[in-house]
Amino acid sequence: MTLSSIWSIITKIIDISVVWLMFYYILKNIKNNVKMVLIVKGVILILVIKIFSEILNLYTVGLLLEYVIEWGPLAIIVLFQPEIRNVLESIGRTQLLGRHKILSVDEREHVVYEIMDAVEYLRKNRIGALIVIERNMSLQEYIEPATKVYADLTSPLLGTIFFPNSPLHDGGVIIQGDRITCAGAVFKTSMNQSLSKRLGTRHRAALGIAEETDAIALVVSEETGRISIAVDHELKYNLSVDEFRVCLIDELKPKAELFYNADDENEGDNDEEI
Repeated sequence: MTLSSIWSIITKIIDISVVWLMFYYILKNIKNNVKMVLIVKGVILILVIKIFSEILNLYTVGLLLEYVIEWGPLAIIVLFQPEIRNVLESIGRTQLLGRHKILSVDEREHVVYEIMDAVEYLRKNRIGALIVIERNMSLQEYIEPATKVYADLTSPLLGTIFFPNSPLHDGGVIIQGDRITCAGAVFKTSMNQSLSKRLGTRHRAALGIAEETDAIALVVSEETGRISIAVDHELKYNLSVDEFRVCLIDELKPKAELFYNADDENEGDNDEEI
């Protein structure tokens, strides 16, 4: 085998890998957007009908579909520009190898303890709060215009930031690793029509950031003191303190640790069966 043939094989592998990664990240972001999923289904349906029209010699149907296929991409870009922009923004924010600090067990326990202590105080005193924890996808576009803090995460500091009449009270706090990066951050609100009209801006902003990124958004209601978590395009509303703590701990665990725990549970189940 010559050097040129080896190089040719390597370039083909790289070529296939790049194409696979492109499709993977595009499909990964599309599946989380209902409208984009509908667009993809519609395109597939049109292509299937086009194939059948050619097989069955349906001239008129085929001619109409040719016009649809020719002008369809332009119509999709015009009509669904916001959805396409959101998908491209999500791809652009995604880091292939992850960017967030991997917390040790002790650091993770410290983060959970400080957040839970602050949430307990805020909940009991009916103080509204929005706390966003960054994971793999960068939140830099929300950090830039916000007020920089760059301080260790502590319960008293969170309480001070969200204290009524504080200049940063109405905004959100962004946490990177075990540090508070900024306060007063403003997030896009969710346009999800299924959300209850009783939910305010904080809950809609929490779901909005959970729809656009993989961040964890924690909410304390100012009116009711109820606590909620928005993650993975879902708002878990009105959780108990224990449910809130368990959900937070699970979401902060690295994926590798989650897989490891799942494998341990499966082995335990197999042992019981034996």
